[in-house]
Amino acid sequence: MLAVHRPSSAVSNGDSVQIPMMIASFQKRFPSLSRDTTSARFHTHEVGPNQCCSAVVQEISAPISTVWSVVRRFDNPQAYKHFLKSCSVIGGDGGNVGSLRQVHVVSGLPAGSSTERLDILDDERHVISFSVVGGDHRLSNYRSDSLNLKLLSSLFQHLHPSPISGTVVVESYVVDVPQGNTKEETCDFVDVIVRCNLQSLAKIAENSAAEVMKKTSMR
Repeated sequence: MLAVHRPSSAVSNGDSVQIPMMIASFQKRFPSLSRDTTSARFHTHEVGPNQCCSAVVQEISAPISTVWSVVRRFDNPQAYKHFLKSCSVIGGDGGNVGSLRQVHVVSGLPAGSSTERLDILDDERHVISFSVVGGDHRLSNYRSDSLNLKLLSSLFQHLHPSPISGTVVVESYVVDVPQGNTKEETCDFVDVIVRCNLQSLAKIAENSAAEVMKKTSMR
């Protein structure tokens, strides 16, 4: 199950706006996760006057280790981001902060390529963050933060009856609003991309987890 969360209020902070992404609906569904300090830290963004932000939440019926093994591959985002057709590491080794990648987008989208920098890769907290620093597209100053949170078994069983432990993926972003577009239009467009990516991730991780369980049961 997937949900999109957009802040309904903002708090001024100098020349920018600070918006907590873990809003009431997410806190109500996952009270223990929304109180997590890692969530609050990585999903609170400084948003400028000509920027917008949003967050997409995806529940996945697979262990966090399975989900993270796919998400953490900065050098292979096309494994689950099907709007990308290729990726080349052009700086660093693709696994260290500061690495750069150039991704090429499939035809039909208003973009050709994107140059992106790895800002955070935290295997302990299961957090990855990247920024768009160049390319042929309209999304300037794009920054995305993805965080994987493990669901407690009891809570997960209530949501999706399954012997597989579950994971919640939260992906939030902040991006400049292109000239000629509104904040709502920009968020709608980016939300669709992120939503499709996370649904693809869920399918891949769940299939992988099911295959592991099948092999285990046959032993």
